[in-house]
This record gives sequence, C-alpha cells and structure tokens, in this order.
Amino acid sequence: MTKITKEFPKGMVPLYNSEFLFECHSEVECFTMCCKNVDLTLYPYDIIRLKNSLGLDSEEFLRKHTFLVKGENPYFPTVKLSLLDNEGKWCPFLAEDGCRVYNDRPSACRTYPLERAVDRSGEGGAADEYYFLTDHPYCKGHNEDKTHTVNSWIRNQRLIDFNAMNGFWAEVDTLFSSNPWKGEGTAGEKQQLAFMVCYNIDGFKRFAEQHKILQQFKLAKDQKRRIVKDDGEMLKFGFEWLKLILTGTGSLVKK
Repeated sequence: MTKITKEFPKGMVPLYNSEFLFECHSEVECFTMCCKNVDLTLYPYDIIRLKNSLGLDSEEFLRKHTFLVKGENPYFPTVKLSLLDNEGKWCPFLAEDGCRVYNDRPSACRTYPLERAVDRSGEGGAADEYYFLTDHPYCKGHNEDKTHTVNSWIRNQRLIDFNAMNGFWAEVDTLFSSNPWKGEGTAGEKQQLAFMVCYNIDGFKRFAEQHKILQQFKLAKDQKRRIVKDDGEMLKFGFEWLKLILTGTGSLVKK
C-alpha cells in the first residue's frame, strides 16, 4: 500500500473505471513465479489472518516467518516476510501446486496485479484510494482473456476487509511517523508496547487480560464480546487504545 499526495507515482496512471485483462491459474506459464524472491511487507491484519490459518500464536509466527527493517516510517519498524533459504527463495507458504494459505493470503498478494495507493491530503484527513496496474515482464497473466474492473477485482479477491483494516493501520502508522515516543530512543517502552498491539495480537490479548484493560472503558456488551472473540476487533480496539495512550485522543471513553 503506497501513500501518495496529489501527484501520482511517476509513470503510473490510475485505472479508475477502466477494464483490464488478467487471470492467474496453474496453466499460466509463470504460475507461482511471483511467490519467489519476493519483497513482501506484512501489515497487522495480514499477520492475524496468516497466523490463524497456520494455527500459530502471533509471537511464534513473528519469530518463524518475519524480520524487521527500517521502512518508510523512520520511527517504527516495517515487518517483512522471511523467505525460504532455498535456490528460488520461495515464500514459506508456497507448495508445488500453489499457495497453502490462499484463503488467508496477505493483502499485497490479493491486490496483485493492481497496486493500491492512498491519498490522505484531502479535507479533514479524508482518504482517497487509487489503483494502478502493475507491469512485471515475467507475468503472463496479463495475456489471459479475462476482463476485470477495479471494483470487480476487489470483490473477487475479498479485499474489502483487508482494505478497511489497512486503513485503520495507516492512521496509526501516520501517528507513529510523528515520533510520539520522542526521548525514549529506539525500542523504548512505548514503542515496544505499540509493536505488541500492532503485530503480536495474542501477546496483546494476554496483556489486556492481565491488566484488565477492557474493563477500564465504557464498552457495550456486544462490542466487548466481539473484541474478546475476534482478533480483528481486538486489533481495532488496540489501535484506539494506542491513540489514547500516545496522544490522549481516540474513541475510547474511560469509566
């Protein structure tokens, strides 16, 4: 997911309502080539879906399948997918017949061959999204006779939930880029807490239970039930909790 201002990335033109040709299946010559030697950023909701698909605790998933780099945000690390140490540098979830976690694959994989860009320069912080068609020479899926629009692709790839959660994440990431833990230095207490909330949702659930965090706020019974049972709802609660801790703002109201 690219953050943009009013100027689009050089050489890229938004699709808007235009149609495009693409199809990926096992008979396409380049099948699974895009799953090898890939530079894949994982967002918080991606990790929730993947670790649940694999039956792993989020802490174990992070340890086995990710590494950290300094990305676009200078004050918060970016999480990347670790590839297998084999000749092709395969995605760890790739099998000979395709993706082992296809139903819970990350948002970047779902969005391909499109790239999503978000413009947050509108009035009141309103976000506009744009989609661009990628053009990788190795990809033969563009030669397939299957027509899509952006909207049909979003529906077909079940991107709506991912885009919504990535939107919540983008707000928090923007907050992190303001260096709200100034004075703590790298990996200070608040930054470690923020990382746990965003990427180690099982660790945050244990932390929240231990410190009775949910009980500290005015939450409707059904909302509290959803937060306890659903990792995505817990993540959204965690984002609001971080806003409150770091800036004193957000939607949560203390009892």
